[in-house]
Amino acid sequence: MEKDKQQDENPKVVDISGQSIWQQIKGAIMGTEADYTKIDLNKAILLLAIPMVLELVLESTFALADIYFVSQLGASAVATVGLTESFLYLLYSLSMGMSIAVTAIIARRVGQKMQDKAAITAVQAIILGFLFSIPFSLAGLFFSRDLLRLMGADAWVLEEGYRYTQWMLGGNVVIVLLFVINAIFRGAGDAAIAMRILFISNGINIILDPLFIFGYGPVPAMGIEGAAIATNIGRGVGVLVQFWLLLKGGKHIRIFARHMYWKSKVILKILKTSVGGIGQMLVGMMSWLFITWIFAQLGSEVVAGATITIRIIMFSMMPAWGMSNAAATLVGQNLGAGDPARAESSVWKIGVYNMIFLLLVSMVFFFFNEEIVRLLSDDPGVVKVGAKWLKIISYSYIVYGWWMVAVQAFNGAGDTRTPTWINVVFFWLIQIPLAWLLGIHLDFAYTGVFWAVFVSETSVGLFTLWLFTRGRWKTVSV
Repeated sequence: MEKDKQQDENPKVVDISGQSIWQQIKGAIMGTEADYTKIDLNKAILLLAIPMVLELVLESTFALADIYFVSQLGASAVATVGLTESFLYLLYSLSMGMSIAVTAIIARRVGQKMQDKAAITAVQAIILGFLFSIPFSLAGLFFSRDLLRLMGADAWVLEEGYRYTQWMLGGNVVIVLLFVINAIFRGAGDAAIAMRILFISNGINIILDPLFIFGYGPVPAMGIEGAAIATNIGRGVGVLVQFWLLLKGGKHIRIFARHMYWKSKVILKILKTSVGGIGQMLVGMMSWLFITWIFAQLGSEVVAGATITIRIIMFSMMPAWGMSNAAATLVGQNLGAGDPARAESSVWKIGVYNMIFLLLVSMVFFFFNEEIVRLLSDDPGVVKVGAKWLKIISYSYIVYGWWMVAVQAFNGAGDTRTPTWINVVFFWLIQIPLAWLLGIHLDFAYTGVFWAVFVSETSVGLFTLWLFTRGRWKTVSV
């Protein structure tokens, strides 16, 4: 055990300066023991961004594949997914908010070369993730219909679709743990592991989706309920692999038996840092919950169109989010290593990459919006709604690129409270009232809601970037 502890506290440093670009790309995908606080910054961005981008692209591919199969059951089935995700967003706000804190703390400890403390933090995060999932499981198992009725679901959703909600909320522990443990790997610098986990999880889900939804051979057709079962199995397998890899050891973090105990001080540290992250996500998710409620008042076609389009939007943003997540790890580790200038430089570099990428995406959305939506639905009403949103959202994609990386810079530094208050102002005090005013009161319907989202999210992006330039995030202690 003493040998393990010595090895744990003195991680091996790998020099990659002599590697070719292809060797570095291979290292990014397979995993590397390189010290991200010491190697060339562009190489550090490459090694972290590639697996993080692929991880999120895989997650979005799953979401698109899932909605593709479900859409063949009709608009009400797609609406069921959209309404259920409105509640899952509340769960995501907890798990993602905690993941933000976990990534920041573990990145800081790894930057300080305190791998043993990083492992202890990982164990406490897993315990918290499990505890967070319990209330949602109970709500899903016993109150699915009531929750859907609250959101204005139609008769089909209440009679058939509620089983999807029951499975997704009832089995949410696998969603939470998948988020939290991948955040552990990302914070430690093991982004390649997080990527491979989602490849396994989503690969299983994509295979099982059509099998369980439509049936084949001895497997009965379970309809929309089958989609939820497939998702739970895929993510459940992913979580089991995560546990195995944590115990086996990644490139930068490993859990030993000595780490497996309740440590109140670390729990409180995670909770304290998580408050801002959870609040940050909760504000955004609650805003989307209200937006979904407005869509529901306008009919299942609008909900279906919005649900499909948000999947397309999220898919297109995944590379930018992946690069932004790399910024969070680099900021956390470099602040831990006492190099705030390098932390800031990583943000500006990644911001430029994001801007260029999303500018290209926005041009595709502007000119080919209808064709893109038709890839996932042939319902004319759904296509009309989705195409309109893609065109409007294309105007603000450049700003999104900078907003993402600035937010993740705050989060990576452990300053999760600043983005939370920003979201309160721009989402609750601007987006929600404006969406209701334009969409319902002034009767611009879904077009008005889309413009409200455009105005609020463009404004929040510009303001967040300005606040980042003031530099107070560099002084945060975690």
